[in-house]
Amino acid sequence: MTPMSPLQARAAIQRGGLRGEALREVIRAAPWRDRERFVDQMLGLPPIPPDAPLPSGAVPYLPSPVDTVLAAAREAPITSRDVFVDVGSGLGRVAMLVHLLTGAVAKGVELQPALVALARARCAELGLKGVSFTQGDATTVAPEALEGSVFYLYAPFNGPMKRRALARLQAIAQTRRVRLCAIDFELSEEAWLRERPSTDLSLTLYVSR
Repeated sequence: MTPMSPLQARAAIQRGGLRGEALREVIRAAPWRDRERFVDQMLGLPPIPPDAPLPSGAVPYLPSPVDTVLAAAREAPITSRDVFVDVGSGLGRVAMLVHLLTGAVAKGVELQPALVALARARCAELGLKGVSFTQGDATTVAPEALEGSVFYLYAPFNGPMKRRALARLQAIAQTRRVRLCAIDFELSEEAWLRERPSTDLSLTLYVSR
């Protein structure tokens, strides 16, 4: 079978097709060195604009590796019964991919208004009804923006901002069992979390106790 091009994959998504395992196979068929570019073209993501001024503790946006997103969706695991929250969602790559791969409702929280506007525009063009983005600081954003069962954190903050944001997630974990997908983000000191192994070297999975 001839591999699908990014534009063919995008058209299939817009028609309401190419979800779940079929999408995973299309992505994995792309050569490893071209996989990031393939997914960005498939989703129609623009070049990353310059970062806006960020508050102390916030980290500039950097897209998550595609293979790490695939591993998180599979190993968390994330299903259509979950509400997935990407903390520091940038252009929306992770939230859109997770929704398409799993059927989960996906939400993003992002500080930079320009990135939120671009992510919303991409969702609208792709016709993704189960993905939404909130502009704001994870330490102060409205509670409903953080209501979820699976959280994705690609080193989005550090210092006092990290402590305040994790305190909010811990409060959510007191009401339900949650899973955290941490990418290059050390959380072993958090007593409320139990670490689980992952096949992806940059990904660590945690489950609330």
